[in-house]
Amino acid sequence: MKTLRAYLSTLLIAALVITSLPVAAAPVSPQSMDLVSTQSVLANDRAGADRERINEILARADVQEQLVKQGVDLAEVDARVAALSDAEAQQMAQQLEQLPAGAGGGVVGALFAVFIILLITDILGLTDVYPFTR
Repeated sequence: MKTLRAYLSTLLIAALVITSLPVAAAPVSPQSMDLVSTQSVLANDRAGADRERINEILARADVQEQLVKQGVDLAEVDARVAALSDAEAQQMAQQLEQLPAGAGGGVVGALFAVFIILLITDILGLTDVYPFTR
């Protein structure tokens, strides 16, 4: 009886060790071990602020009216602004900040910037807004 118990306990221990090996050997996600730097947090905040500024300008009625006149779908504009990389959003926000404060120049410049970004992404094949690019 003692030999059977010793044999079963050894077998049970071996089974537990073998079944726990995949859990113990599983790779740990490197993201969970990384420290978050202050610069990366500030960059994320800046990118969010840039997107908010772009969306603010695009939410204006006169800008939306001009976009519709040019045949641009407003839902597509929102999707493309959301798909901008942080660098692209920063560049576009800087261009919008440099535009004159007047309604005419600011709207035309903003529309031109949006048109160019939409055109470039359409030429690259990321979207299909303008049929003349195919």
